[in-house]
Amino acid sequence: MNIAFLIGRIIFATFWLMGSFNHFKNLNYMSEYAKARGTPSPEVAVAGTGVILLLGGLSMLLGVYPVVGIILLIIFLLGVSFQMHAYWKVDDAQMKQIDMINFTKNMALVGALLMFLLLPHPWPMSLGIG
Repeated sequence: MNIAFLIGRIIFATFWLMGSFNHFKNLNYMSEYAKARGTPSPEVAVAGTGVILLLGGLSMLLGVYPVVGIILLIIFLLGVSFQMHAYWKVDDAQMKQIDMINFTKNMALVGALLMFLLLPHPWPMSLGIG
């Protein structure tokens, strides 16, 4: 079971790390999108959330300060979900559907992260720091 947990952790961490990479790689595009959604200081917000995703993803991957990493990712998801995927504010049916899918996906990820908080520390096959 430790191998399964490690594989799952790697997959889960890769999701966050890829998000971080995309925030930095597509900073200008994502900043314009964030600006269109009314995000204050969009470039700072996108870069800052990229850092949060990086730290959270590394925490998940390595098992280093996992509670801190989980909290960072939950903060990211709650902020992004209510700011960027507020489907209840959208009139266009197609965009409303896309935002609703992303919002509910993010809430499911929050649920998964909350369950991670219940796991005993250190995690199996991790660096066990924190």
